Amino acid sequence: MTNYGTIPTSSSAGPSANIEYLSRAKERIKEGLADRRPWKLMFNIRSFNFPGSLSEAISRVRSNVSYFTMNYAMIVLFILFLSLLWHPISLIVFVAMMAAWLFLYFLRDEPLAVFRRTVSDRVVLVVLGVLTIVFLLLTDATPNILWSLLAGVVVVLVHASFRRTDDLYDEESAGLASSS
Repeated sequence: MTNYGTIPTSSSAGPSANIEYLSRAKERIKEGLADRRPWKLMFNIRSFNFPGSLSEAISRVRSNVSYFTMNYAMIVLFILFLSLLWHPISLIVFVAMMAAWLFLYFLRDEPLAVFRRTVSDRVVLVVLGVLTIVFLLLTDATPNILWSLLAGVVVVLVHASFRRTDDLYDEESAGLASSS
C-alpha cells in the first residue's frame, strides 16, 4: 500500500505547535484589546466641560467608565508600572504576575484543570487577583503601590466626570439600528 500524494503529519509537539500557540495568543490579545476605544475619541478636547451638577458628574462617570473600561484599565496599569520603576523587585513581581495572568486567565483556550478537577474562571480570577496583591505588598512597596493606584483612580474619575457623554455610542447597537 502506498502513501503517495498524502501529506505527512507529525504527532510530536514541535515548532509548529509553538507557532500555533503564539498565533492563538496574538489573536486573543487582539480580541481583548478590541474593547479599547480610540484614544482620539477619549481625549477629544471638544468633549470636555464642567458638569452642571453632582448627579450629572456621577452619570458621566458611570457612562464613561462603562464605555472606556479598557482604556481606563490601561491608564491605571501604566501609572502603576511607572511607580514601580523605582522598585525593581516590585517591577519584576509585577511583570511575573502579568505573565501568570496572561497564561492562566487571558490566553487559555480550555478550562483550567488542577488535580483532574476543572477550575472555574471566577476562581482563577479571584486567586490571581489575591496573589497579585499579596506578592506586590510583600515587596515592601506598599505605600508606593497604594499611592499609584489612588492616583490612577483620581485620573480616571477626573477624566470621566469632565468628559461629556453625548458623543459616545455603541457600535453594535448603531449597526443594529441602521440595519433595521
